[in-house]
Amino acid sequence: MSANEQDPGQAVKERVQTRKQEPTRFKVILLNDDYTTMEFVVQVLETVFQKSSAEAFRIMMNVHLNGKGIAGVYPWEVAETKVETVTSMARHAQFPLRATLEEE
Repeated sequence: MSANEQDPGQAVKERVQTRKQEPTRFKVILLNDDYTTMEFVVQVLETVFQKSSAEAFRIMMNVHLNGKGIAGVYPWEVAETKVETVTSMARHAQFPLRATLEEE
């Protein structure tokens, strides 16, 4: 048997290095409007994003004063679900509150 021919049972196996890569994360951003009440935005932040009352108030004021604010940062599927939940809650309460996704 020549050096180029190897017995299949004696084949050299290469080590495969696995790289652990963190999933891409997305910011869920709430957008300000002139109709959604501050109380409703705080309620959304507390229920959908599990923020404390103080943190929810701070984020709501950021949205109010700057036109938008980050509600949280999540993997794609979670962020997408949160946006859908915010939209659904807002429509049910007849508010035009919107949330968008932005890659971190």
